[in-house]
Amino acid sequence: GILEKIRLYLIKKLLPHLEDRRKYHQEFASSTSFHGVHNIVQTRSKTRKVLWLLVVAGCLAVVVWQICSRFIYYFSWPTTTTVVVQYVENVKFPAVTFCNLNRFQTHAVSNLRIIFVIWNIVSGVLQKFATEDKYSQELNDFLHGNQNFSIKEFTRKNGFYLNSSTLLECEFFGKPCYPQDFEHVFTEYGNCYTFNHNDLPARRVSLSGRGLHLLFDVQQEKFTDEPALGHTDAGITFVIHSPKELPRFDGLGLLTPVGTHAQVAIRQLKSIIQEYPWGECKPDIKLQYHKIYSTNGCLQECKARYIQDWCGCLPFILPGNGTECDLLKFYNCVYPAVYDIEIKGLCTVGTHNSTCPTPCEETDYPTTITYSSFGGEKAVKYFSTKLKKSPEYIRQNLVRIDIKYHDLSYKITQQQKALTISELLADVGGQLGLFCGASMITIVELLEYIFTNFCWMCIFLLLKAPEMPQWNNPSQNQPTHKEKKKGIQEC
Repeated sequence: GILEKIRLYLIKKLLPHLEDRRKYHQEFASSTSFHGVHNIVQTRSKTRKVLWLLVVAGCLAVVVWQICSRFIYYFSWPTTTTVVVQYVENVKFPAVTFCNLNRFQTHAVSNLRIIFVIWNIVSGVLQKFATEDKYSQELNDFLHGNQNFSIKEFTRKNGFYLNSSTLLECEFFGKPCYPQDFEHVFTEYGNCYTFNHNDLPARRVSLSGRGLHLLFDVQQEKFTDEPALGHTDAGITFVIHSPKELPRFDGLGLLTPVGTHAQVAIRQLKSIIQEYPWGECKPDIKLQYHKIYSTNGCLQECKARYIQDWCGCLPFILPGNGTECDLLKFYNCVYPAVYDIEIKGLCTVGTHNSTCPTPCEETDYPTTITYSSFGGEKAVKYFSTKLKKSPEYIRQNLVRIDIKYHDLSYKITQQQKALTISELLADVGGQLGLFCGASMITIVELLEYIFTNFCWMCIFLLLKAPEMPQWNNPSQNQPTHKEKKKGIQEC
């Protein structure tokens, strides 16, 4: 039947004779571009044949070892780090966020200690925190007696403010600046103000040694912290960051105490991280409420999502458009939720499989800061006459800060792949060419040879397969019971 026709076709058309197959093997060994093989086949001396066989086998073993080692190295995802210093004619000025270490006005409320405890609970959303239990009863009484109390509005109205009385001097690159040039933002220090917020308009510096010059009056008699809660300093804290990122004070703020002059020299450092598996960044991550990705912004959005799901509201200090949490929800739900997020690790930072992996590109501003006492005798007399304040007031309240670029350059720290695909192919090709004289054409020849022999083997196995049983029409020839049994046994 059909099987017999297939057998005849395979024998006549596809399966060559034994002599033809031997001739094909001989021609392949003599003509292949794989060096050394033809010396094994064509030489008549057995000694020379054995020597060439050992040479070819040894070179092939070295090639396999070298290629395997290169692939193992490639799949270890190695990287190299390069540092380049780029000099430019002008450089963008960063954003600077200023806060008063004295956060609230003393006359704002009679029980200022409770305000500090409440603000610690609110700012605890941004960082790890713990509230002492000794204030829990007093706090509960205050919350139930002031259910309409808004810590957000209280802080905005009675916290640190920026106007002509607190910002005495402001100059950027020789031009005056004003409190209106600062953007209000909530941080763990309450009311803070950012210069060059969101990079609009983009401010550039074309000369080193000049930048932002500020003179603050912290007004200690109006603003005071609670020493019993650990707030004992007076002065200005500030952080330098990218204009498109949120300020982060958690361990990164620079402090300038009263009566001092701080001179801050900054540099711009760009870090470029490779994506996984070479590095730990994910280039496809986007944030909903921030223009550029940063771990701090991602962490805040992550906390905002969990708190909104658990409490049905959103803390005003976090980004989002949810319903604002009142004080009772802050204390009864948000506070335990943030603690649960920290304990269970629901919002993690660092590796590629964490909630907030490292950014693929990040700009930092390393600083060098020096201090000196603010003003000499003549300067103290000058400001005392100008502000109509005593010399003691000048020394206890004024803070001068100068922020400038060290030089017009920025440093780029870039993480690069130590071995790319093209370099891997070049290494493999070099090893093949050095030890075997092989190329891509040689690989195609070998694949063709292997495929041809594989087809012949398959045809040979098909020809050796048992014949298909012949099925007869039951109406023409009905076998007996004994014939059926015999046929089954033979089968």
